[in-house]
Amino acid sequence: AAPQRVRPGLHLMLRTLEHVPAFVLGRRTDVLAANALARAVLTDFEALPVPQRNLARYYLLDPEARDRVVDWPRIAAETVAVLRLEAGRHPRDRRLADLVGELTVRSPEFSAWWNDHRVLRRTHGSKCYRHPVVGELHFVYESFQPPGDPDQTLCVYNPEPGSTTAEDLRLLSSWTTPA
Repeated sequence: AAPQRVRPGLHLMLRTLEHVPAFVLGRRTDVLAANALARAVLTDFEALPVPQRNLARYYLLDPEARDRVVDWPRIAAETVAVLRLEAGRHPRDRRLADLVGELTVRSPEFSAWWNDHRVLRRTHGSKCYRHPVVGELHFVYESFQPPGDPDQTLCVYNPEPGSTTAEDLRLLSSWTTPA
């Protein structure tokens, strides 16, 4: 399959959403694009080699994720359920099969979550991250498919207005905004 590309309009939308973390996921939970705050809150996916820019791989294999994601077992298990949905939608996806194989071998928890056959289309919910500088960040998120591309998902993490998280994001934003 050809590499997935994010439309220029979605890239522009990520830049427009500079006050909240936002990113675009492709098939297999590949991180196709992320704004500066998403890179600051989660991890800098753009600094990783392209094959490593994957949310499931980050959550399940990167030791930093276990520290950074407050409710790691729930988030990691939900991510496996998202991968299982992808496997049902694209049963002949070789790269997805390779990812599942890698996670099976390298993640102690993956097999149990994969074998429970749970599927999930992530649409909205809450997440909490521990940032090494500003501490806990609480978000409600919305995820949706942009029109015309059912294999991409735009994810936007929103803080409650006036919350500590909103203030901390302003601080992080001031550090991530180019001069």
